[in-house]
Amino acid sequence: MASKYDLIVIGSGPGGYVAAIRASQLGLKVAVVEKAELGGICLNWGCIPTKALLKSAQVFEYISHAKDYGIDVKDASVDFGGMVKRSREVAGGMSKGIQFLFKKNKIEVINGFGKLQKGKKVEVTDEAGKKTVYEATSIILATGGRSRELPSMPIDNEKIIGYRKAMVMDKQPKKMIVVGSGAIGVEFAYFYKSIGTEVTIVEFMDRVVPVEDEEVSKALERNFKKSGINIMTSSEVTKVDTKGKGCKVTVKTKKGEEILECDVVLSAVGVSTNLEGIGLEETGVKTERGKVIVDDFYKTNVDGVYAIGDIVHGPALAHVASAEGIICVEKIAGENPQPLNYGNIPGCTYCSPEIASVGMTEKQAKDAGYEIKVGKFPFSASGKASAAGHKDGFVKVIFDAKYGEWLGCHMIGANVTEMIAEAVVARKLETTGHEIVKSVHPHPTMSEAIMEAAAAAYDEVIHI
Repeated sequence: MASKYDLIVIGSGPGGYVAAIRASQLGLKVAVVEKAELGGICLNWGCIPTKALLKSAQVFEYISHAKDYGIDVKDASVDFGGMVKRSREVAGGMSKGIQFLFKKNKIEVINGFGKLQKGKKVEVTDEAGKKTVYEATSIILATGGRSRELPSMPIDNEKIIGYRKAMVMDKQPKKMIVVGSGAIGVEFAYFYKSIGTEVTIVEFMDRVVPVEDEEVSKALERNFKKSGINIMTSSEVTKVDTKGKGCKVTVKTKKGEEILECDVVLSAVGVSTNLEGIGLEETGVKTERGKVIVDDFYKTNVDGVYAIGDIVHGPALAHVASAEGIICVEKIAGENPQPLNYGNIPGCTYCSPEIASVGMTEKQAKDAGYEIKVGKFPFSASGKASAAGHKDGFVKVIFDAKYGEWLGCHMIGANVTEMIAEAVVARKLETTGHEIVKSVHPHPTMSEAIMEAAAAAYDEVIHI
């Protein structure tokens, strides 16, 4: 007789583990199936360990520029192995934290590879190859994603690597080519450049971080070029020759072909969904273009089967997966959750300067037919930014001229990822531009730049 649960979650990333905990809070008997470490890619190989590496790079940059702050430091050098070790320890600590939360919430962990079966069953194959079948009233698929591979750059994890290998390399490369300039690409480009690797970014689109507002893209490109990162936009890697000691990379540009040499190529061209072998075909769960089709509450076409996170529509972000997981289990438990507003999801990139944004870009707002008011406040006019020695960047806000609706907010600068939540909450509460201007912000802070940018949109700005 198979073990019976109210809910089985396949995958323990930020979608799966959050869904499991919320379900337990709502009184369901829950099990989670996980084939690797608890916490999934985000905690073990993504969000958390990359931020630890980026912090090490930032500390090294501070020390390198200590003179600017009136401090003498001699002979600071990079311990690459030490940086990697710290990053792994941070990830390990977070994964243990999930174990604690599961124990606290009486969630059972089933180690192995989960596969959906007909009749609301899950077959789990453990490391030894032993198969066990479990039953549940509801099943959530939260199997996440992995590095997407391009045919021209098959990942061998030696000379052509994905983000996982980029976090645990044995030694620091002298030259690296990063293919793709989304969040993962620019974060690693910044990390490796700041510790002394020669870095080139190759981006297929005509600008870096192409999903961001155009002014943010331009500002990051300027900053990166100033720091010595080579940037090739409107360019495509057509071939990588790995036969010699390093790599010979053929890049097709507007001006013709170029051949670049490097030690390692980092492929950062997006995410592929983990849908293979999890029983979708056998159970008849419908997919479209590599994503599971779900309704507003993440129900698939098969009764009792749900899907969340990277494997469904919407941005492949940890906080999106967590929000989807909570909505999904609240619906399963008979609560009345609101569907997720995908137009109010913040995006954060943790290179230096950081990037944070929510809502429409200026172009998207114009294309949607809005008459808009745009306000911009540069950190060069911010007292806190000057005192901190981080004057690069700005806050840009976009309002609907007719009703004052806050359509978009785009920031680039130090710590802006900690500031974007103000815009997310304000937009959720349907705040107008005038209400932001009249909300007293503390001085001196980086965050008062949001108020100043809003004031600029209404021609009331004081400090520029």
